[in-house]
Amino acid sequence: MADTKNMTAEAVESADGRKPLLEVRNLRKAFPIKKSLTGKVQQELIAVDNVSFDLYPGETLGIVGESGCGKTTLGRTILKLHPSSGGQIIYDGKDITDYSKTRMRSLRTEMQIIFQDPYSSLPPRATVGEILSEPVKVHRIVPAREVKDYVIDLMEQCGLRDYYYERYPHEFSGGQRQRICIARALTVNPRLVVCDEPVSALDVSIQAQIINLLKKLQKERGLTYLFISHDLSVVKFISDKIGVMYLGNMVEFGAKKDIFGNPLHPYTRALFSAIPNPDPDKKMERIVLKGDIPSPANPPAGCRFHTRCPEACESCGSEIPVYREVEPGHFVACHKV
Repeated sequence: MADTKNMTAEAVESADGRKPLLEVRNLRKAFPIKKSLTGKVQQELIAVDNVSFDLYPGETLGIVGESGCGKTTLGRTILKLHPSSGGQIIYDGKDITDYSKTRMRSLRTEMQIIFQDPYSSLPPRATVGEILSEPVKVHRIVPAREVKDYVIDLMEQCGLRDYYYERYPHEFSGGQRQRICIARALTVNPRLVVCDEPVSALDVSIQAQIINLLKKLQKERGLTYLFISHDLSVVKFISDKIGVMYLGNMVEFGAKKDIFGNPLHPYTRALFSAIPNPDPDKKMERIVLKGDIPSPANPPAGCRFHTRCPEACESCGSEIPVYREVEPGHFVACHKV
């Protein structure tokens, strides 16, 4: 069985010889919540702990889990919007873990993010044209005289009319605002886009339009997505691979067909049992988890899920399960597997 702690950059080539665009190795992010008078950290909240995975060019990796499991923090730490507390972030073969803000500037055109809330992520006093033109000018994507034509062309690719150029964010609906956010992320021609629950604030009918737009843009531009969501139906539709997180840990990771066809971790099975079934004649076999989610500031010993797990054994409360490869490309951290 393969242990990702022993995986190296040279060892992670796909069967067809491709190399990962993004490699995450034992990534950790902790926020200090209590310090001594001398500034020494006495207590910390562990938001992401020992997370590892590979993401290949053109793929979509869906990250799922309950609210507060560390999905958003994982995405922001990979983009170095938060400094990591340990582990490695390797982008396109370069270890960027310790890159300063200055060194990261050259990579900002390669790595972008679409935020969850289209209402608060757009500056209210700038027009759509100004919002989309600024990154093009800052990073000198095209000559100054071509900026407006470049932006209008991008707007049309994202389903926005050219006369929206002079309008302000408050004049648009939620779906239109999210299209503006998508266009803003694509202004600098990125390769990797972190989609942080980009449809959770939208109506269901609008969600479908935005998801279809993301898939279309991915095909046209060869984009690679890290898609963060708590909606398993959306993740199943858009993703190639799926990672399941619980309390900062990656408990299961694999191809979509393996995760949905053969979920191995009890937490994954519990999540999937909550997906609504459209067939009224088919009885739902819901797995109801008992108890509350433990605090990430004081996580339980051993397996973090054992306090709610219906299959927990004695070793689960004392021994941390090894995150290992149980079948090709399918990783799980569970004593029972």
